[in-house]
Amino acid sequence: MSDKKNCCSGTPSEIGNGVPPSGRKKHRGEKEYRDLMNRLKRIEGQVRGVQKMLENDAYCPDILIQVSAINSALNGFSKTLLASHMKSCVVEDIRGGRDEAIDELLDTLQKVMK
Repeated sequence: MSDKKNCCSGTPSEIGNGVPPSGRKKHRGEKEYRDLMNRLKRIEGQVRGVQKMLENDAYCPDILIQVSAINSALNGFSKTLLASHMKSCVVEDIRGGRDEAIDELLDTLQKVMK
């Protein structure tokens, strides 16, 4: 997989074939994919830990502290993904004359930062 060539590709006509609603896909390098997946797996483990805490009648503040850690981990994941998107897809789109990528980025930030 290459981070540079065909970073974000696809068309809305591919929707329904496992392509996200935007119709675009991101071809990630092996290291980026592995790093993001590892982060998600750690977060998944944290969520399972909170489930166990609830099952074992853990004290509310102890659970809330773990939920806060999960939120922080998700924010870290989002920051990493956003940085990658900006450095690859957004830059590639702008260089390719697709200036609407800025509006798309701003719209995405509005949704993410609620």
